[in-house]
Amino acid sequence: MAVEPLLATRAQRAFILTITLQAIIVLTMVGITFRKVEVKVAFVGDYKTLPCYLALFALAEVFELLMAFDALRLRNIIQLLGILLFHMALIVFAAIQIHETKSALLNKVDCVTDFNPINCDGPGTLWRAVQPFLIVVPCIIAAAWFVMMFWIKELYSEFGWAIFHVVGANPKMKRMYQWYQIMLCLLKFDFFFFVGVTMQLLIIVLARNTAEFGVTVAAIPVVLVLLALCGVAVQREIKWIMTISLVMMLAASSYFLYKLVRIYEPASRSAYATTRASLTIFTIVAFILLFGTFAVGLRCFADFDRGLQASKVNHGGSSYTPVLTKLELFGGNNGTQQEEGSYYGGTQLQPRISIE
Repeated sequence: MAVEPLLATRAQRAFILTITLQAIIVLTMVGITFRKVEVKVAFVGDYKTLPCYLALFALAEVFELLMAFDALRLRNIIQLLGILLFHMALIVFAAIQIHETKSALLNKVDCVTDFNPINCDGPGTLWRAVQPFLIVVPCIIAAAWFVMMFWIKELYSEFGWAIFHVVGANPKMKRMYQWYQIMLCLLKFDFFFFVGVTMQLLIIVLARNTAEFGVTVAAIPVVLVLLALCGVAVQREIKWIMTISLVMMLAASSYFLYKLVRIYEPASRSAYATTRASLTIFTIVAFILLFGTFAVGLRCFADFDRGLQASKVNHGGSSYTPVLTKLELFGGNNGTQQEEGSYYGGTQLQPRISIE
């Protein structure tokens, strides 16, 4: 079976095109919202929700597009399914942002006695001007999600046999390799949700002159290095790095639990008023993903030194190369010899595919 190059099939091109088009439309809607608010108010206090909203969506759309290319390059069905779940989370986040933007704009002024078009609701107000663009965003993302499901079904048929060519037909090896793929996929999503949580904290919540702001900034490179080293450790089966990474994951999980408490405890809950819903969701998902990564990491650790390392290291999206068939090894005519009554019914034998 021939292996198609990246973006050589209709399903691959359509999948990437779907994500790209919805990203352009969504970022345009968010950008228009940002601009309409920018000309009316300064982005201080509660209004900082809007630039954070734009930054998160820009990060999410770029991240999803890169993940899609990566999944197609690696022919990774598990990562494609992860992208579907991530896209569903984007729908929820976009819907929540309608409420949070409204809370930021309609900031408890007395509109009966002191009506103004910036902080009140009604015809001609700022909220009514941006509301349609905010509503369009989750609708577009949801429509793209259904289209993506169709093309992922096509890609499943196209890529579903790839693991066989990496590890062979051994069920144990296949299961180990699938856990390895899940681990790498989780590490990539850990990156996004950690950056999403810290971005909201730094832009909206934390004051620059506080110790918590400094700790949060310092944690960013530490966690990113941790995730990168964990990916190297699980691929190269380096036990001491994997051990350190797993311990650090537990510490990072504890940090997310601490932040969740801070969002709702009476002494600090007012600082999270305009971003409580989205930050809560991001924090909970980040905690679940990180704890899940720890659990899957333990499973992958148990598979170290069991014969899978060569397949992990040598597997790449463009490294499919044909190898000699048995007929070629024993002097056949370049795999084209035909045999009467053979299993192939006298048809031409094709080179087998391997991943070296």
